[in-house]
Amino acid sequence: MRKGLLFATAAVSAALLSTVTACSSADSGGTGSSGAKKPKIGVILPDSKSSVRWETADRPYLAAAFKAAGVDYDIQNAEGDKQAFQTIADQMITSGVNVLVIVNLDSGTGKAVLDKAKAQGVATIDYDRLTLGGSAQYYVSFDNTQVGKLQGEGLTKCLTDMGAKNPVVAELNGSPTDNNATLFANGYNGVLDPKFASGEYTKGPNQSVPDWDNAQAQTIFEQMYTSRPDIGGVLAANDGLANAAVAVLRKNHRNGQVPITGQDATVQGLQSILAGDQCMTVYKAVKKEADAASALAVELAAGKKSQTTATVHDPTGNRDVPSVLLAPEAIFKDTVQKVVADGFVTKAELCTGDYAALCTKNGIN
Repeated sequence: MRKGLLFATAAVSAALLSTVTACSSADSGGTGSSGAKKPKIGVILPDSKSSVRWETADRPYLAAAFKAAGVDYDIQNAEGDKQAFQTIADQMITSGVNVLVIVNLDSGTGKAVLDKAKAQGVATIDYDRLTLGGSAQYYVSFDNTQVGKLQGEGLTKCLTDMGAKNPVVAELNGSPTDNNATLFANGYNGVLDPKFASGEYTKGPNQSVPDWDNAQAQTIFEQMYTSRPDIGGVLAANDGLANAAVAVLRKNHRNGQVPITGQDATVQGLQSILAGDQCMTVYKAVKKEADAASALAVELAAGKKSQTTATVHDPTGNRDVPSVLLAPEAIFKDTVQKVVADGFVTKAELCTGDYAALCTKNGIN
């Protein structure tokens, strides 16, 4: 995992715009009854495989905000296909979007799309992931180094609570093409490396998972476990990777005995926490992120420029990108209720089947 050099200098928040509404696989807003041309915003999401958040959270939150603002919009998902990503961008630019918001699949593809949009006079926003060497005018995300730090601290807490002595800690890192994965690793390695150096923990297998692919993650962790069956802790970079590790540990009758981290506060991840198979996740209030990005996009579509009080340095492009950075939050079994209270997941979807009793036991209401 390469080391990133992005540093957030401050954090700002944006006003919330509206409540969530359900959306189809490709959302598109309409024009007003007067027939007058309204600003139009295009959003390209990366996939629906690496994390369910893109379709279950980001899409409906963004759509609701754009509808509330009364602007035309087009939200599409590239489904992990770089060629499709570029084709969608071309179609959106041709259709007359004023603003293009992207979650890149990698910095190379993202840069090509951003540069083309810029050449056509289209305003651009990097959403969630910074495109290294790109030309986005703004960046909206969470403090991703802090996300990793919370994961490292969370794993440490769980290992301490279990009374682990010199545990072997494995790392399932995110995609090497995702700059966020680098930032997460910077954060959790900043916590874990001193413990490896002191001998408090033993450094176990460490590998990145291409494209955050959960099936590959399970194969990779299976190999890790075969080489080190004494693994005592797993730093998994998101809930999907965590579930892959849980599956392998369950097959070896060790689920619940090995603390595992996660990220995204997915229903599956939260259920694993309630069941004791995963020790924590990192909750990123996606509605706040989506509302911040949509508010910024709406202003840009209207020809206005926004002022932010944060910047992130892009070392590849050697520039400081005006940014909105939001604060993540660590979630353990005793704070799962926080995610439900925020409306990010519902009790109905979380507390199904065998999880109903666990929800009652842990005060989920």
